[in-house]
Amino acid sequence: MKQVYESDSYKAARNKAAGYTDDPGKLQNLLDRAWEKLARQGKLLADVRDAFITMLRLLKAYAKGDYRETPWRSLLMIIAAVIYFVMPIDLIPDFIAGVGLLDDAAVIGWTLAAVKADIDSFVAWEQAHRVEVATVDHDGGQPT
Repeated sequence: MKQVYESDSYKAARNKAAGYTDDPGKLQNLLDRAWEKLARQGKLLADVRDAFITMLRLLKAYAKGDYRETPWRSLLMIIAAVIYFVMPIDLIPDFIAGVGLLDDAAVIGWTLAAVKADIDSFVAWEQAHRVEVATVDHDGGQPT
């Protein structure tokens, strides 16, 4: 994992991450590319797929302005992981059958471990928000 984290590819992804935080359109484009790649190759990421999807939901909520409670450092780490994931040429190029996504899975897993508390907070917010939305009456009134 240290080899991936210290690779030029991950450093490039990390350096680009800050440029996505202030541009919701650019962030949404990144999310679209990540969803497309996940749809094509997501089975190869079985161990981290659900966590990665949660990270994508967090970034979508951030881009929409709905959720801004994630610390800056964690936000940059998550964006960097998504950038790394969508980059076709990284430490292990994605086109190498069978192993091309191993480094992507490692970056996602490492990122999840590093920001687990922030991901858990987002999931709790998301669950509370769903309950609130579900309890709004049909006339558009306040939650009950």
